[in-house]
Amino acid sequence: MGIKKGTKLTDTPKDKVLRVRIDDDTETKLEAVCDHTKMSKSDVVRKGIEMQYAETERK
Repeated sequence: MGIKKGTKLTDTPKDKVLRVRIDDDTETKLEAVCDHTKMSKSDVVRKGIEMQYAETERK
């Protein structure tokens, strides 16, 4: 079949799914960050994970 038309090719495919439960306050904060940075919720979470990972690597 090959690659479907419109499929984005990437070196790092995002094929894993993570579901989390958050409270209303956390959701409000996440949406505020998304609005301010013009990033998606997924991108904000990925960046947060990278920041936390970098912090643990310094220790």
